[in-house]
Amino acid sequence: MQALNIALFQWLGAGHAPNSPLLWFAGIVAEQASWVCVALMAWAAWRWPAQRLYVLAALVAAGAASLLAHELANALAMPRPFVLGLSPAHIEHGARGSLPSAHATVMFTVGLVFCLRPALRTIGLAILAIATLTGWARIYVGVHFPFDILAGLLLAGAITAVFWSLHQLGRRFIAPLIAHSSPRA
Repeated sequence: MQALNIALFQWLGAGHAPNSPLLWFAGIVAEQASWVCVALMAWAAWRWPAQRLYVLAALVAAGAASLLAHELANALAMPRPFVLGLSPAHIEHGARGSLPSAHATVMFTVGLVFCLRPALRTIGLAILAIATLTGWARIYVGVHFPFDILAGLLLAGAITAVFWSLHQLGRRFIAPLIAHSSPRA
C-alpha cells in the first residue's frame, strides 16, 4: 500500500521541480481554502436563520473531527512526504504525523453534514468540492500523501454517520420530551 501511496504522491505532488504558477495556486489553496468553508458556514447561518442550530451542530462536529484527526495522526505517526525526502515542504508545516489529514477530515465532515440537510445541500456540495481541491493542493505542496486525504474522507464519513445517528435519536426521543414538557397556552 505504501508503494502505491508514494507512486500516487510522485504523480500528484510538485516534487523537487514544481511548476511555479501551479505551486503558487496550490500554496494559496492549501493554506487559505479552509477559511472559505468557514465563510460559507457563517453565510448559511446568516442566510437561513432556521438552520442556525444545525450549522452550530455542524461546527461542533467539525471540532470533534479536528480533535480526532489530530489524535489519530499523533498516534499513527506516519511521516509526511517532505520528511521522507520525496519533496520539499513548499509551505511551512511541522513534521508531525500526517494520516489522516486534519484539513481533509474537518472540511469533508462539514460538507457531508451539510449534505444531509436539504436546505444546506448546495453549500455542502461546494464545501466538498473545496475540500477535494484542498486535498490535492496539500499533496502538491508536499505536506500530505494521497492516502492521508482519503483517510480524512473516510474518517469524515464515520463522523457524519455518528452525527446522523445522534440527530435521529434527538429527533425521535429528545424533541418529543421537550414538546411534551413545554407549557401549553
